[in-house]
Amino acid sequence: MKCPFCGYAEDKVVDSRATRGGEAIRRRRECLECARRYTTYERIEEFYPRIIKRDGAREDYDRAKIDYGIKLACSKRPISTEQLDEVVCRVENRLIESGLREVGSEQIGAWISDELRELDPVAYVRFASVYRGFDDIGAFVAELRELDLEGKP
Repeated sequence: MKCPFCGYAEDKVVDSRATRGGEAIRRRRECLECARRYTTYERIEEFYPRIIKRDGAREDYDRAKIDYGIKLACSKRPISTEQLDEVVCRVENRLIESGLREVGSEQIGAWISDELRELDPVAYVRFASVYRGFDDIGAFVAELRELDLEGKP
């Protein structure tokens, strides 16, 4: 691992701990050249199914795409980085546990929607507006009404 600041190839680990849920190991490192500290995460490499896009194209799973979409939906919301990481981990677990060789992007979007609906209704609506591709304002308002009805006792 090269230091992200000076590019030196050697460092020392100053702290190591499992993340919440034990999905990864967080390591705090210090560069032996410039003495600056940085954090790395180590995850067990799992087999992920190929993703079938809406246009039928197939591509390898990319965690960064899910992470980006979730962070975009949750921007300026009172949601911690740890909560966002937990959402991504739960979606990844569902992918792995599905046992499928290929999974449609619509299914992944549905899993993310389920997670965000529980986490933060505003983030859910933001994500759903892109994922579900509402054709008109009526469909968007209908989704908001349904969400509002679910929140009432």
